[in-house]
Amino acid sequence: MFMSISTTGSAEDPAADLGFLLHKHPDKVQRFTTSHGEAHVFYPEAADEVCTAALLLDIDPIALVRKGRGDGRGRGGSPDFALSQYVNDRPYAASSLLAVALRTVFRSAMKGACPARPELPGRARPLRIDLPAVPANGAGDGGGPALVVRLFEPLGWQVEATAIPLDESFPEWGESRYVRIALSSGTVRLADALQQLYVLLPVLDGAKHYWVAPDEVDKLLAAGQGWLAAHPERALITRRYLARRWSLTRAAMERLELARLAEADDREVEEIDNAVDDRPEEEVRPEEEVGPEEEVGPEKEAGEQPEPRQPSLAERRRAAILTALRESGAARVADLGCGQGELIGELLKDPRFTGILGVDVSVRALRAASRKLGLERLPERQAARVSLAQGALTYTDARLKGFDAAVLCEVIEHLDLPRLPALEYAVFGAARPRTVVVTTPNAEYNVRWESLPAGAVRHADHRFEWSRAEFRAWAGKVAAAYGYTVELRPVGPEDEEVGAPTQLALFTMTTTPEGGEPR
Repeated sequence: MFMSISTTGSAEDPAADLGFLLHKHPDKVQRFTTSHGEAHVFYPEAADEVCTAALLLDIDPIALVRKGRGDGRGRGGSPDFALSQYVNDRPYAASSLLAVALRTVFRSAMKGACPARPELPGRARPLRIDLPAVPANGAGDGGGPALVVRLFEPLGWQVEATAIPLDESFPEWGESRYVRIALSSGTVRLADALQQLYVLLPVLDGAKHYWVAPDEVDKLLAAGQGWLAAHPERALITRRYLARRWSLTRAAMERLELARLAEADDREVEEIDNAVDDRPEEEVRPEEEVGPEEEVGPEKEAGEQPEPRQPSLAERRRAAILTALRESGAARVADLGCGQGELIGELLKDPRFTGILGVDVSVRALRAASRKLGLERLPERQAARVSLAQGALTYTDARLKGFDAAVLCEVIEHLDLPRLPALEYAVFGAARPRTVVVTTPNAEYNVRWESLPAGAVRHADHRFEWSRAEFRAWAGKVAAAYGYTVELRPVGPEDEEVGAPTQLALFTMTTTPEGGEPR
């Protein structure tokens, strides 16, 4: 197996700096032991104007057979036909084994580390990568030069991909599954180029020739950081890199979607995947769920009957939402920002709600909801009524169209105010359900929480909490902008001075986007 990396330069910016970046001296031929043979690094040319580094992987056929014992489908590393341990392409074609050698030989370069010249790794430079023979297997995804273009062009590479004939002496035999590849860039960081090759060589090969363990997901996401989440073929790349192990592929896709959403919002993944509260129970404020008048009172005298338990604020909130939905006549409901699925559980108890979609940006929350709802144990008819999906509510989403009603239960206060117009358009402008129910804390009521410091919000992740006047103004503005009427309702015990702890807005569509009648 062979590949070369070339760059150009000048006396002021010598191409031979490639040796510093790769941590391999241009005047030496170096040898490294890998799990499937020996890798050799040498420089066919090294000057100020042009420098080329070559990697030659000499496969050890005995090691390949010993390490390749498996199930014949890439999981245990065995190639894919009966006589493959005697006749195979591994010594010649740049496959997943070359990706392993890249990680072994150029580990520091892939990390972007260069202690001798720390300014070099962050500098983009012109690169050309040549791979004389690469398997480009289709396996239902398309193959050949077209697959190479689909994988590399979105990353900014100029791609020359030429199918290699089965036999040049007999062109009528057609083309083989191998492709000659030349990649050239305007400028790119060497570390980025190596990470992309590390991922995409096994993807082109279509089979990883070693055991694909769960930690391969971490390797994929680490190597794909900064480019894979936005790649138009990320599903194909993930599936083939993980050798079509569906559980690993699903986990990787969930984490990639979180990374994409976090990057789009210029936030850390941990900030948006925070819907499940990891704090110990004793540290969670009871005020978020229980009103002051519902807290435990003094101990009762012996024999005195306990007072009936009052519903918590969360239970009252869900009851108010269900009342509004039933009044609207909705059958198909989208719970936007569904968290751990408490409202979905209540919706499932009522057969009038025939279609229920729960959407949340947090993968952890969706997993918790699935467990709490027992989706895998539900009867088939019940399970068909509900589905869970990952998504950000600040982006338009075709999956939200066609629902009778949408619910935003304690969601809007978790958004930064500048992001709120994006949510308004995504829900009221693009999805346009006939009914929208929104609940949010009433900031005026906070003075009634004895354990809540003055000026504090009820939850650490709340970006704001509105007074009744502020919520009324916002609801009226949204209703007027998108063709809805709005009715405001209190939720929870009402205080004559500060109102109820939760405020609810019930939006009802009056016009379609074209100005006609509502659906």
